[in-house]
Amino acid sequence: MFRIAVFVSAALIFPLKALAEGSCVAKDECIDIGSWDLGLAVGWGQKTNPLRDFDDIPVYFIPTIAYYGERFFFDNGNFGYTLVERPHYSVNLVTSYSLDRAYFYRWDPSNIFISHSTQQLATTTPITHLITTQPDYRFNDLESRHFTMLGGAETFFYTAAGTLRLAYAHDMFDVHHGSEGQVNWSYGWQINDLYLNLSLVFDWKSRNVIGYYYGVRPSENAYWSQQYHAKSGWNRGIELTSRYTINANWDVLVALRYRQLADEIAASPLLDEDYSSTYFFGAAYRF
Repeated sequence: MFRIAVFVSAALIFPLKALAEGSCVAKDECIDIGSWDLGLAVGWGQKTNPLRDFDDIPVYFIPTIAYYGERFFFDNGNFGYTLVERPHYSVNLVTSYSLDRAYFYRWDPSNIFISHSTQQLATTTPITHLITTQPDYRFNDLESRHFTMLGGAETFFYTAAGTLRLAYAHDMFDVHHGSEGQVNWSYGWQINDLYLNLSLVFDWKSRNVIGYYYGVRPSENAYWSQQYHAKSGWNRGIELTSRYTINANWDVLVALRYRQLADEIAASPLLDEDYSSTYFFGAAYRF
């Protein structure tokens, strides 16, 4: 019996997940129950930052660490417990962390080994092109967007047409009191030593989540704190990961990701883009 530990290419920017043996495209994508999976990807990549006056985030080194027991598993900082596991579906209790905070802070878990990102909006940058009838409004330093863990449940359905993941999680530490959900379809296939995985992702974020990360506090800008009112919304994304096996330990990786931000997020005056994209080219070593 195996569980999948999506190899370093996916650990790089895509959430890891526990799947049944039948969903593995190739046996070396899976690890035995009771085993650790350790890897490191080295290469070059970049994640665009939609926040106004924040630098894009380079990607150099990406570690992955995972362990799967009979029920309990650990996957790149997230913990889980399998409630039900059947050939065609499984149900897990899981923790996760939001990707939204990664745009604000270099050392967010989503940005490990990433450097040169600006930590706050410049206080001298006018945003008058966002408004036509108001004088020049300037942002002060941003207040902290604190880290939190989300806790909830996920269900996988394994079919010949791919794997469907449904998930829902809520703020565990009462930082923003918000919730997130996800619908994710993925399909993998193998061509000799080349492994490909395509995913379509729909992420729902509650009003509290969007308001906490993308809302404007009065101390940051009094005008925009009154004008922008957060609502819940859906991000939409597509992800492609390719892995070419050189030998038992080394792979060549290419990973691409595009995320169209919800209109409710794109409307925030903190943003000047309505999307985020990520790419990575490199090599991965599996210990």
